[in-house]
Amino acid sequence: MNKVAVVGYGNTKFSNEDKPIESLLTSATKSLFDQTKNIEQDDIEAVLVSTNDNTKYLSAILSELTGISPKIAHTVENLCSSGTNSIVSAYSYIVSGLADIALVVGADRYDCPGQILEWDVSRGEFKHPVFWASVFTKAHKREFKTTQEDLAAVSAKNHTNAKFNPHAYSNKTYSIDDVLQSKFVTDDLHLLDCSKPCSGASAVLLASENMAKKFEQPIWIKGIGQKTTSASLTKNEDLTTMTSTKIAAKQAFDMAKIQVNDVDVTELHDAFTICEIMALEDIGFVKKGNGASYVRELYDTQDNKINPRGGLIGSGHPLGATGVAQVVEITQQLQNKAEKRQIKNANVGLVHNMSAAATSSTVLLLQS
Repeated sequence: MNKVAVVGYGNTKFSNEDKPIESLLTSATKSLFDQTKNIEQDDIEAVLVSTNDNTKYLSAILSELTGISPKIAHTVENLCSSGTNSIVSAYSYIVSGLADIALVVGADRYDCPGQILEWDVSRGEFKHPVFWASVFTKAHKREFKTTQEDLAAVSAKNHTNAKFNPHAYSNKTYSIDDVLQSKFVTDDLHLLDCSKPCSGASAVLLASENMAKKFEQPIWIKGIGQKTTSASLTKNEDLTTMTSTKIAAKQAFDMAKIQVNDVDVTELHDAFTICEIMALEDIGFVKKGNGASYVRELYDTQDNKINPRGGLIGSGHPLGATGVAQVVEITQQLQNKAEKRQIKNANVGLVHNMSAAATSSTVLLLQS
């Protein structure tokens, strides 16, 4: 089977700026071309755009604006996990032989339509994601005695990590007490327990094994896991477990033929603080119920191996860009180019990206 590597990347700063999505996409693409040697527009055979703004012909528009005439061009929309879904699609084109080099660019604005799930009527009037996160939080508190302080440690840790990320939305650090003193948005979640919708874009370039030879430090996609359980929140069997994440993680580890203990650096989808705790448990980094104590240990020891760029909480969450930005971070870590965020001797990295109360999850394993 054709091996696939990440061979280039680009980012914009995540912010609250009112920029057209076309501008965000082209800025991330320009950043990629500026940083990647030995690539020309004519080399790119597939262009995939990850976004929840799917009312436009964005893959073709991006191609024209950047001087690319690809064989394959389309948009991928899967709410918050659109980015990794796009990367898996590009991977599939390369593995199949339909393309040798594929560009994936994710972008959304602060007001993108994917922030509210209109279809799931089982949610009643509670359509904003903060409500499913509150349900998860309440269930985890009840089952495992998770506390508000435990949740606050996730936010405090990730904001601290984000201060070393030049593209992060947040440049502020918060203590656990600061998080606890921020306003409640539900009975169980403070404002600083939540990620921020914002504007931003990220890009990655994927290449086949043969084409990857012309690039510096290719990072190989070794394992892929994906699972969609439903669209409706009510299909979740256990509100303390992200079933799709558990299944996707097992698939990725089986494909890569490595163990969870081999992972050196991890990007988790912390749309809300409870999500990081649950993901740590469901992927298998810790036993069920031990996610909160593990995060407290990371915070106390200033260990940034989980969400070194600041996660979604510190970096911001432009939905279509998030999964792509996570892959960019892991690639930089494995290339030893993450500067002040760098994890020492990082060789294996994991990306966890999910959507809509983890009704859909993707887990990727990358290796240098």
